Amino acid sequence: MVKLRAAGEGLSHSRADITVRDLSFSIDEPVARGGTNLGPAPTEVALAALAGCTNVIGHKCAGKLGVDLGHLKIEISCAFDRRGVTLREEIDVPFVELRQVVTCDGPLTEADLRNVATDVAKYCPLSKLFEQAGTLIRTDWQKA
Repeated sequence: MVKLRAAGEGLSHSRADITVRDLSFSIDEPVARGGTNLGPAPTEVALAALAGCTNVIGHKCAGKLGVDLGHLKIEISCAFDRRGVTLREEIDVPFVELRQVVTCDGPLTEADLRNVATDVAKYCPLSKLFEQAGTLIRTDWQKA
């Protein structure tokens, strides 16, 4: 067990500056939603975290299996229920469905790719977080 930490300072109604380890970044809303667009929105950060985690865990799983994924291209689309963030009503599952397409350019076989995909589904903590929250996740792994 390890302790993860993040700190945030809300600088306006839409912007928070975040510090993790020795890194700093802003989370903000786009101008169209009253923000200053200095960073991704919180919901976009959640999708970006899933993409980053898929990449890291994908390469760890491939290494464990002795295969080379090469580079990954990860595209995520999401059906997002905005009723909660617009304060219309409380909802249980805001990220209703995520579709993730992972394309790798490495020399692995289709069978190896399926094995990596199976392991990533088992070990990716962000994928688990979404799944446990009730989000339907569909991930398609494919070769470039």
